[in-house]
Amino acid sequence: MPRRRPGRPRRDDQRPTHDLVLAAATALFAERGFDAVSVRDVAAAAGVDVATVAHHTGTKAQLYDACFARVFSAEREVLEAAGQRAAEALTAGPGQALRALHELVDVFVDFLEDRPETTALWLRRWLEPQRHAELDRRYSAPLYAQVERLLAAAAGAGALVEPAPHVTVRSLVWAVHGHVVALAARSGSAARERREFRAFVHRLLDGLYPPATP
Repeated sequence: MPRRRPGRPRRDDQRPTHDLVLAAATALFAERGFDAVSVRDVAAAAGVDVATVAHHTGTKAQLYDACFARVFSAEREVLEAAGQRAAEALTAGPGQALRALHELVDVFVDFLEDRPETTALWLRRWLEPQRHAELDRRYSAPLYAQVERLLAAAAGAGALVEPAPHVTVRSLVWAVHGHVVALAARSGSAARERREFRAFVHRLLDGLYPPATP
C-alpha cells in the first residue's frame, strides 16, 4: 500500500477528489466570501494538499467560478425539468397556468431549502454587486430568462397578465433566498416556517395573477 506523502492530510471521504474539493470550497466561500478563503483553507477542508486543489481547479478565481458552475448545474437540472412540465400548462388557461406556477415555485423552494449553501454563496457574491458580475451572466441569468420566457408565453396566450416578467422573477428569487436565510437563523419550528412560507408564496402568486373576471 503506497504511503502518503509527508504533510498530506488524511482523506476519509471516498468521493472523487474533484467533487470533494468543490464541495469544500463551496461551503467555505458560502461562509466567508471570496477574499477570506485561501486555497490552503480549501485543501485543509477537503483533506488534500494544495497542489491537488490547484491540479483539479486551477487558480483561486477559477475555483470560485467552478463552485458557481457546480450549483448552477444542479439548479438548472431541477428547474429545466420543472419548466418543461410547466410550459404546456402555462398556456392552457388561467387555472392551469396558476397551478403550474405554484408547482414551479415549489420546486425552486425545495431546491434551496435542501441546499442552503447555494443561497449563502450567492448572497456573499451579491454583497459586492460589481465584482464577479460575470458569474450572474453565466450562472443565474439563464435560469431567470427561462422562467421569464414561460411567463411571457403565458401572457401572450392570455392565461395571465404579466407586464414585467423580469421584475416578477427577480422578486420571487429574492423572497425565496430570504426564506432560506430565515430558516438558517430560526429559533422556532423549521416545519412551521416552511409551511407558512409555502402558503405565502402561493398567495403572492394568486394575487399577482387573479382569475380574469367574465
